[in-house]
Amino acid sequence: MQDDAWSPPSVLLTVDLVILTLREGRLHLLLVERGEDPFRGMLALPGGFLNHDGEEILDAAHRELIEETALTSGWVHLEPLALYGDSGRDPRGRVLSAAHLAIAPGLPDPVAGTDAADAAWIPAEAVLTGEAELAFDHRRIAADGIERARTKIEFSALATAFCQETFTIAELQQVYEAVWGTALDTRNFYRKVQAAKGFIVPTGTDRKTTGGRPARLYRAGPTAVLFPPLIRPAPSATEDNTRGVDE
Repeated sequence: MQDDAWSPPSVLLTVDLVILTLREGRLHLLLVERGEDPFRGMLALPGGFLNHDGEEILDAAHRELIEETALTSGWVHLEPLALYGDSGRDPRGRVLSAAHLAIAPGLPDPVAGTDAADAAWIPAEAVLTGEAELAFDHRRIAADGIERARTKIEFSALATAFCQETFTIAELQQVYEAVWGTALDTRNFYRKVQAAKGFIVPTGTDRKTTGGRPARLYRAGPTAVLFPPLIRPAPSATEDNTRGVDE
């Protein structure tokens, strides 16, 4: 008996982006309004399908960053997040998502492109609590990306990716407070940052302030891994109850 000819299964690949920035001292996430089915009119992470011309996945992530949002900010920290492939995650068929985390300071108001009807910065907390409803499994992906950022700023210099090229320690503290969602003691934070050798280095210049002493400016140092790490405070019972997501 002749065996039936084998054919590979039909699997599609998308690249989705969890794009984070600080706006008015709060952590925000970039979301687009879908202009096409499925989930037309719903909020979703920016992204799209991988091109069938030998495009590399990371190149696709950079392309989608521009095409979906028209964000042309210079340097953006971009790293792979995870692969999502639950069989029922997309009504169009078996679609895998190669999600990426992107972080940059001072990103402008986005302009929707390609198949997005609109794009906007949404407070991360609105996504985590479910106040902002997302298409597909994008709430899970967004929550994973936010948690990745929260964890990595404990042990790495990733927090400086939220800052401009030069910054004050007070501005760096605002990053930690916004990403972790909790207030920090200023003196304790200053001591811990200074103890992490090579985390930040002084520029030798100060920023003038109104009615006070000039603030010393710093830039990202050569160290990628923080030692000792800056461990995030344990969440209170109230905060912990608001962190429920589909995991």
